[in-house]
Amino acid sequence: MSTLTHWGHSCVRLDLPGGALVLDPGGFSDVDAALDGATAVLVTHDHFDHVQAEPLAAWLAGDAGAAVHVWGPAAVVDALVAAGVPSDRAHAVRPGDTVEAAGATVQVLGGRHAVIHPDLPGLDNVGYLVEGVLHPGDAYTLPPEGTAVATLLVPVGGPWLKLEHAIDYVRAVGPDRVVPIHEAVLSEPGQGLARTLLTNLGGAGEPVRLERGTPLEL
Repeated sequence: MSTLTHWGHSCVRLDLPGGALVLDPGGFSDVDAALDGATAVLVTHDHFDHVQAEPLAAWLAGDAGAAVHVWGPAAVVDALVAAGVPSDRAHAVRPGDTVEAAGATVQVLGGRHAVIHPDLPGLDNVGYLVEGVLHPGDAYTLPPEGTAVATLLVPVGGPWLKLEHAIDYVRAVGPDRVVPIHEAVLSEPGQGLARTLLTNLGGAGEPVRLERGTPLEL
């Protein structure tokens, strides 16, 4: 049995038959709990709410993370190596790549972070599709044409985000299940409003709200 656990904001953990895969262990998340027993880490982009290089490097240097490898865009890898992660355990990925992590095949998608403001520099952002679960990072990352998505992790709050676009994203992907993420900057009423709009307009049924640390069977 495989499970998905939301550890706050953009951080999720997939417990798969071949290991435990953690995505985006950054700020606003319970990183210690997410990484406990993890066998691989994926990072979508180099923002503090998705990865914090020094704490992650410290965990990788300890006994618990000693055999764990990390994948992410080049900027993430550079930051981790600068923080002390051995270069043979931090791997740069780009859209179109396929990697093996935690016993699963991971497709790397996407390309660029959604625009926050034209005056701010852009940066690379990748999404990951693994075992039917799509984590888009901070963008409306689409799967390859004809690819079925069982569970779509949908960002619902952020300085780059408009719910109109999140709703259209759900419509475009057409997943079996929607799980809201990237919610830490929203109040409880704001999160509720986002779920209501996704339910009424997204076309994928009522979104699954995961309490932090509560696993969802996939």
